[in-house]
Amino acid sequence: MKLIMCAGPPTSGKTTVLRQVVRRLLKKGRRLAYLKIDVQFADEDELFRNEFSIPARKIYSGELCPDHASVLVLGDAVKWAEEEGADLIVETAGLCLRCAPYIEGSLGIVVLEATSGMNLPRKIGAMLTLADIAVVTKIDLVSQAEREVFRANIMDAAQPDVLEADALRGIGIDRLVRRIERAEDVKMPLMLKGSPPVATCTICVGKKDIGWEHHFGVLRKLDTDLFYRGE
Repeated sequence: MKLIMCAGPPTSGKTTVLRQVVRRLLKKGRRLAYLKIDVQFADEDELFRNEFSIPARKIYSGELCPDHASVLVLGDAVKWAEEEGADLIVETAGLCLRCAPYIEGSLGIVVLEATSGMNLPRKIGAMLTLADIAVVTKIDLVSQAEREVFRANIMDAAQPDVLEADALRGIGIDRLVRRIERAEDVKMPLMLKGSPPVATCTICVGKKDIGWEHHFGVLRKLDTDLFYRGE
C-alpha cells in the first residue's frame, strides 16, 4: 500500500488539492482511505466519505502537536487502511513548524499558497525541507514574477519537486497524480523522516511560570543559546 502524507499551513488548499487527486486516482481504479489529523475541528472526513464513498476518519490532537499525534496514531491508521485494502492518504494540520509529519518510504507533500507572502518558504522549516513535493496553489491570484520569486525561495530553502496548481479548476493536478502513482509502497516498521526537535521540558508538561529560572530541561535566555538545566 502507498502512504501519502499531505501537510501545509491553514487555508493553503490541502483539502482542495486532495479532492482533485482522489477523484483522479479513483477513476484509475485505486482504492483509497483518508485520515484527517487536526487540532480541534475538522469535517473533511465527512466530505471525502460523502463525495467519494471511501473509508474516512479523523482524529483531534487536542493538547498535542498534530505532528506528535501523527506519530502516535499512524501505526493504527496503516493497519486500518490495510484492512480496507486501500492506499492511505493522510491530511495533517501541520501547525508545528519544527516538526515534520513525513514517514520514511512514504510520499511527503507540502501545500503552500502563492498568496501567503514571498518569504513563507523560509519560515516553515521541516514541513518544507523534508517534503518530497511542494505544491504551490492559488497561482491564478499572483503575477508571473511573484510565482517565480516564490519558487526561487522554495528552492533556496529546500530541494523538493515544485508543482504549481490551480486546485479549484484542477489545473496542474495530473502531474501530482502521476508522481503519487510512481511512489513506492510503504515499508515497515514505520519511521519518521528526519529527527524530531528537542522538546522535553517543563513547559511541555504544563508548567506555566514565566521566566527560564522556573524551568528545567532544554532552555534559553534572551541573550544565550540553548542550554540544559536539571538532572
